[in-house]
Amino acid sequence: MTAVPAPPFHDGSSVPQLGYGVWQVEDDVAADVVRQAIDAGYRHIDTAAGYQNEGGVGRAVKAADVPREDLFITTKLANEDQGFDSAKAALDASLEKLDTDYVDLYLIHWASPQRGKYLESWKALIELQQEGKAKSIGVSNFPIPQLEEIIAETGVVPVMHQIELHPQFQQSELRRYHAEKGILTEAWSPLGQGGDILKDPVITAIAEAHGVDAGQVIIAWHLAIGNVVIPKTVTPERIVSNLAAAQLVLTDEEVERIDGLDRADGRIGADPANPGF
Repeated sequence: MTAVPAPPFHDGSSVPQLGYGVWQVEDDVAADVVRQAIDAGYRHIDTAAGYQNEGGVGRAVKAADVPREDLFITTKLANEDQGFDSAKAALDASLEKLDTDYVDLYLIHWASPQRGKYLESWKALIELQQEGKAKSIGVSNFPIPQLEEIIAETGVVPVMHQIELHPQFQQSELRRYHAEKGILTEAWSPLGQGGDILKDPVITAIAEAHGVDAGQVIIAWHLAIGNVVIPKTVTPERIVSNLAAAQLVLTDEEVERIDGLDRADGRIGADPANPGF
């Protein structure tokens, strides 16, 4: 089984650095592919209420021949459920769908600043952690001002910030902020979207040098710079090959070459400062 590093959170827990994401995976499909991922050796599964596949993830976890305590499950608070009482009720609903008593990590999915509810939602997550329903708590898609506000108002620093991050959009300023605060960075859409970056000559040359595929090179780059990474695929061969990327060690020079692919216009998802939803 592929050994995956498990960097520590500042709250004393830890997270498998390479996980399996299920964004845009239908519920019934999730039940199958998450079971495949667990059988392949993944121990970190990332879902969200908004993905509408928590039930499938829960069925896969129950069917897998792995104790629940050996798995790390993340889910996320949907935008429409933000608010103190509604956030607490939302996690209860997620736990029922996942068929588990707790999640290892609960995230606010988007700051959604225009709603004005991210602070009370964060206060709810703090209480949920105290109640043992979430072992660790963090956020996703938060601009720095909103991060600073929830920390200043509560004194509680998220253990993780999940953000869009790939070689063409590296978020260096935000990653430096995370490092200063002791927040781990987690990358969503780590391979970009549409496959363009997989054809980049820098990536393909490194892949050829190591005898691996381009996706494995990008995952190895994320791991090398300290990101937690959750690639999504429903292809059985990719499920296995993505996990095998944990064994790939890039040279410092190769990492620097990939660092050079960053672009000012590289964002492909919504801007967290004004997501429009």
